[in-house]
Amino acid sequence: MTNVITIPATMDRHTESPMLEIKKRRVVAYARVSTDHEEQQNSYQAQVDYYTKYIKEHDGWEFVAIYADEGITGCNTAKREGFKNTINDALAGKIDLIITKSVSRFARNTVDSLTTIRKLKENNIEYFFEKENIWTFDGKGELLLTIMSSLAQEESRSISENCIWGQWKRMADGKVSVPFGRFLGYDRGENGELVVNRKQAVIMKRIYSMFLKGMTYTAIARTLTAERIPTPGGKEKWGS
Repeated sequence: MTNVITIPATMDRHTESPMLEIKKRRVVAYARVSTDHEEQQNSYQAQVDYYTKYIKEHDGWEFVAIYADEGITGCNTAKREGFKNTINDALAGKIDLIITKSVSRFARNTVDSLTTIRKLKENNIEYFFEKENIWTFDGKGELLLTIMSSLAQEESRSISENCIWGQWKRMADGKVSVPFGRFLGYDRGENGELVVNRKQAVIMKRIYSMFLKGMTYTAIARTLTAERIPTPGGKEKWGS
């Protein structure tokens, strides 16, 4: 009697399915930019356009959606609604593969990165970081991710410290940087310095006076709104 040996079908890199099985992998991309500056807005739109086309060009992939966060820091995932929606939908069984431009776009926090990736792997969901060419189902994927996340976290910390130092240095030099169009009590002088706006100064003094008398932020806001005093941005309603 002849023994029959069954050889498993080769797994496809992009679909993680047997070569003979016709099944597309449901794929999404996550994009993030950390500020709302115009050049970063362009970067955000470029990522969305690029990954929409990138996913659709793969025969073994089924385009699902592009998730994104604009103007959000990558230091942690607490306020990134787009990111949280991506992970929640993946864990709900709607996604098989998530693509991100780089590790720094994913999270600049090593703990966040590893915790999220491990949770996804437990549910058979893979993450692909294009720039670093890291596939999390790969044997060395987690090791590379740990190294790259640590580097991204250190870079974020360094940038933050430099920004804070820059602000203190400008203050020490007598230079100010405030949104004059939405700043109550002062106007921009000829050389960019603060110049007291006498009319608004009266309102400022009154706000401080109300606060010192024990009024809450909400009560002060309601009083100013009731008296139809415009906000620094020219709106009718004050927020606490």
